[in-house]
Amino acid sequence: MSSDTERTVTVRTSERGAATRGALLDAAREIFVTSGFAEAGVTEVVARAGASVGSLYHHFSGKADLYLTLFEEFQHRQTQRTRQAVQDARTAGENEPMPLFLAGARAYLEGCLTERDLAALFLRGDAPPGFEVIMRDRLRQWARRTAALFEHEDTLVIVVTGALSAVVQEVTLSEDPEAARKLAEDALLIIARTTG
Repeated sequence: MSSDTERTVTVRTSERGAATRGALLDAAREIFVTSGFAEAGVTEVVARAGASVGSLYHHFSGKADLYLTLFEEFQHRQTQRTRQAVQDARTAGENEPMPLFLAGARAYLEGCLTERDLAALFLRGDAPPGFEVIMRDRLRQWARRTAALFEHEDTLVIVVTGALSAVVQEVTLSEDPEAARKLAEDALLIIARTTG
């Protein structure tokens, strides 16, 4: 076999593997959102994805790994959204910590609204064992990143990140998307006023 043929086979195989992995994640997302993590079954995920049980275990270690991967990918998108918003604010000439924080917070809340089904999944409590530890660790990481904006203002960081955490939960779990969007904007205005 020539090296060109080997490369073509490898590319096709990796494209097929990526498509299978994506189909499994999409199926898991749908099932976890509609049925919950505890009620979801691996066979149901595999059937919805049009894949085999073997392919699931080739890409993931099981149902919990699917859930955690969905969480990590969501958090990655949220991090990208917030970083881009803060960078855009800086590019526009903003240097003050609170407006930068609010730009990132607005982007994070918008991501929660855009991906409400997935964001709500992670807040409902129906998760793999130990997930609450991962969530707490993620919140501490977020607070540390926020602290980088607010030099020597540890109490302020605790207050604004705590307030925003509560807003994220209310916005994400709200049944009414328009009311959730209004709540997000109102909360950001209150945070800006009380800390400004």
